[in-house]
Amino acid sequence: MKQLLRNSAIVRWGAAFLGPHFLISLGALPRYFVEWKTYNKKAATRQISFRDSYPCLADRVVATPFDPHYFFQAAWLARRLHEKRPSLHVDVGSSAMMINVLSADVKTVFVDYRPLRVRLSNLSSLAGDIVRLPFQEGSITSLSCLHVLEHIGLGRYGDPINPDGSLLAAAELQRVLKPGGTLFLSVPVGRERVCFNAHRVFSSNAIRDFFQELHLKTFSLVDDAGRFNEDVPPETAANLEYGCGLFEFVKVRE
Repeated sequence: MKQLLRNSAIVRWGAAFLGPHFLISLGALPRYFVEWKTYNKKAATRQISFRDSYPCLADRVVATPFDPHYFFQAAWLARRLHEKRPSLHVDVGSSAMMINVLSADVKTVFVDYRPLRVRLSNLSSLAGDIVRLPFQEGSITSLSCLHVLEHIGLGRYGDPINPDGSLLAAAELQRVLKPGGTLFLSVPVGRERVCFNAHRVFSSNAIRDFFQELHLKTFSLVDDAGRFNEDVPPETAANLEYGCGLFEFVKVRE
């Protein structure tokens, strides 16, 4: 039934006008029909049918759109892992599309509250809760958790409501990291607040307080304008509204 709905032209046409691009899509309709007519003229016997039509009316833009947080955090982590070449990397809850690509270069274990059901070389997937990770204390040398910590305890992804969710998750990431090991972490930074039930925004100092057993080796930042600022002081994030802080922590050796 779901497949039939996805293949329905009416559903596809409806989807073209949903969301924030309604006015853009509406304005693009005349051009769509002009180009439909032009295509049919040039295609001769290979005419377009309404049944198979699939209008994409908001994609004609002058530059490739992207989400700066997710684009730059993936680039940042990929470059760090390429430099360090860990024999095994563990990621907790980050973008599955990013992990897919990273696993081509580094053997990767991906842990998520909602397990990733795929089979792919160099990639293993585990079901797990970030506040109760399925790893022994001090067992992981290379660990990442990008744009995840801010969601814990808000119920958005089916996890229990807990105002201390981010703090508990931070303690668990800290617990499983091996002395001398590296944690790559990203979270929204700027004016501190809870945007229930989407996410939290932290100050860079709050995140450092969460990880008192770890040393902050480097800090990078995607600012409110979507610009990537590499290796800058954490205080750079102080006056932001919704930036993305990229923290490279190392666990202090005992």
